[in-house]
Amino acid sequence: MAATEETKSTSKNERTKTGVVVSNKMQKTVVVAVENLVKHGMYQKYIKRTSKFLAHAENALNVGDRVVIEESRPLSKRKRWAVREVIEKSS
Repeated sequence: MAATEETKSTSKNERTKTGVVVSNKMQKTVVVAVENLVKHGMYQKYIKRTSKFLAHAENALNVGDRVVIEESRPLSKRKRWAVREVIEKSS
């Protein structure tokens, strides 16, 4: 029983991402850019890769806000994430 509870908590952690709001022009939807580092196969250097996710946001957010998004049920064709919390407001 304890092993299944641990796997549930770790899989829950994998379904959250931290990123920056890059667009808020839609109603109740924001575009969040998430950066991650990927190691280049030949040169062994780290490269920044950016992915954009559409996320559902009930509260008004501004461009530049740092947020945590979590995976949710499909809300539209491209929107499968929801804003869980705002870490840092933009100035």
